[in-house]
Amino acid sequence: MNALTTGILPGTRCLGGDRVRFCVWAPFADSAAIHLVAPRKASKPLKAVGDGYYCGTAEGVAPGSRYFIALGKPGRNGKNHIQRWPDPASRCQPEGVHGPSQVVDDAFKWQADEWQGLCLSRYVISEIHVGTFTPAGTLDAVIGELDRLRDSGFTALELMPVAQFPGRRNWGYDGVYPFAVQNSYGGPLALKRLVDACHQRKMALILDVVYNHLGPEGNYLEQFGPYFTDFYRTLWGRAVNFDGPESDPVRRFFIENALQWVREFKIDALRLDAVHAIYDFSARPFLKELAGAVHAAAEIQNRRIYCIAESALNDANIVRTRKENGLGLDAQWNDDFHHALHTLLTGENQGYYQDFGRLADLAKAWKEGFVYSGGYSRFRRRRHGNSSGDIPGRRLVVYSQNHDQVGNRMQGERLSTLISFEQQKLAAAQVLLAPYIPLFFMGEEYGEKAPFPYFVSHSDPALVEAVRKGRAAEFAGFQWEGTPPDPQDENTFFMARPDPSLAGGGRHKILLAFHKNLLRLRRRSGCLHRLRKTDMQVQHLEAGRVLLVRRRGPADEVCAVFHFGAAVLDCALPLPAGCWSKWLDSADTKWSGPGSMLAAHVAAHRGVSIKLALTAHSAVVFGRSIDQDPAH
Repeated sequence: MNALTTGILPGTRCLGGDRVRFCVWAPFADSAAIHLVAPRKASKPLKAVGDGYYCGTAEGVAPGSRYFIALGKPGRNGKNHIQRWPDPASRCQPEGVHGPSQVVDDAFKWQADEWQGLCLSRYVISEIHVGTFTPAGTLDAVIGELDRLRDSGFTALELMPVAQFPGRRNWGYDGVYPFAVQNSYGGPLALKRLVDACHQRKMALILDVVYNHLGPEGNYLEQFGPYFTDFYRTLWGRAVNFDGPESDPVRRFFIENALQWVREFKIDALRLDAVHAIYDFSARPFLKELAGAVHAAAEIQNRRIYCIAESALNDANIVRTRKENGLGLDAQWNDDFHHALHTLLTGENQGYYQDFGRLADLAKAWKEGFVYSGGYSRFRRRRHGNSSGDIPGRRLVVYSQNHDQVGNRMQGERLSTLISFEQQKLAAAQVLLAPYIPLFFMGEEYGEKAPFPYFVSHSDPALVEAVRKGRAAEFAGFQWEGTPPDPQDENTFFMARPDPSLAGGGRHKILLAFHKNLLRLRRRSGCLHRLRKTDMQVQHLEAGRVLLVRRRGPADEVCAVFHFGAAVLDCALPLPAGCWSKWLDSADTKWSGPGSMLAAHVAAHRGVSIKLALTAHSAVVFGRSIDQDPAH
């Protein structure tokens, strides 16, 4: 019997009547058994069913029971040596990564069972870290913030990874049990409650999942089978075996994990971490197989479910459709947009920022998506990327901040502490007026100032010291001064907590209102709402540091003028002929600006440039519509 073709799935399944089906892939073992430790102690041998799988049904085992997998391996004396490990497909680790696994019943009474999801082009994403987002640091506590996020204009909530990691403090990328929801966050039922609460508010939930590596502490998968390979290596440790001998069950393990999130937890989209570190040179790429499985599940459930990649490759084939011989993922993060914008705002030119700094880079990011589309990269010292010019805007996610771009700075500084208030408004306009999916990092919409440094809570002192040294080495290319916060110190974690009460007053309140106004424009203007690069023209004046963008739709059109200069600029711009109304000006005193120098209405004539006085670091939106002005 071939286990790969008989529907055998890893982990546990509650069958009712205190009967549980257990299955584990353990080709390194000669025998396997379930060793119950609570609420009673008992052992149940599992039967070998082929291809290294061991399965069996245990009676008298209720949800909440805790257990280990006992593996028998040949010992030095010729007798089987028994070792106990948590279940690789554990659904819950109530005592942490080294403790027993817990049987979980997947039953849940959904309140928003009719939810079918949002079109990807409607996503406005708030990325959060569950542990720091609220003082309680739990999934249930996030529910209390959903109305605030929705009222701010967000339509999608993205969670940094929640798979079980060691300790209580971690970014989430040290997860070692992909199927288990972090115990200190509240476990699996808490995640379902949060998903349901999002759907009741017509918000999508995106889950960050990590399939390129597992963390170093509590990672016992190599005791069971060849989950890892030494043929490749990631920056974070051993690579997952996606294309070597016995890789089929490994691929299936992670695909079943993805399907768990979308089937059982009703997750709307998976953000796939660092897919460039998923090494797979097989003729059937893992990512293509994963996306196909997720989309098939979406079709069966009549839901919109997406796969969104993070990739450092600048490879448009990741999001090209299967018909176009692509991998078929739905979208990917575009770091080039961030880098082009960040360097213009901050003037930083170290590390990977050395490849950017010209206004032409940002203009290309607007027009195409990737700035590096085959050209030479000084930072990489080689050619990099391919063209995303034909990729629809809805397939690229853009941002001026995210957890990486903030947290991978030595001190974890927010952009709000690096640039002026006027520049913060300019950054918001860039992200929200571009024809892409916008993402904001928790609290960015009101100018949160709390840093987001890297933090862990490992139990091994040697590992902690290795993390400290490795973290310090990462910043060598940036030549930043000072010492990074100690990742193990709980105060490093506490300082990362945002303070949403800031949004209630001062410039924080104004910045939030500015974001809301931009989002209203985006929703109500047909040309801004449609994420189409083909209906857009982009020009830039390098000397004047001015970016001019024209976007057209069937009912209205917009001309946006972005000035990155530090002083008032008198310039002549080629606005298209017609009568234009000023829909938004970041320099207006209502936005705590220095005062607009532009008229409420402008008449442009064919072939004649319009003279405009632009304040420093400003964003102006001119529009005209055959319908009601979308600004009202």
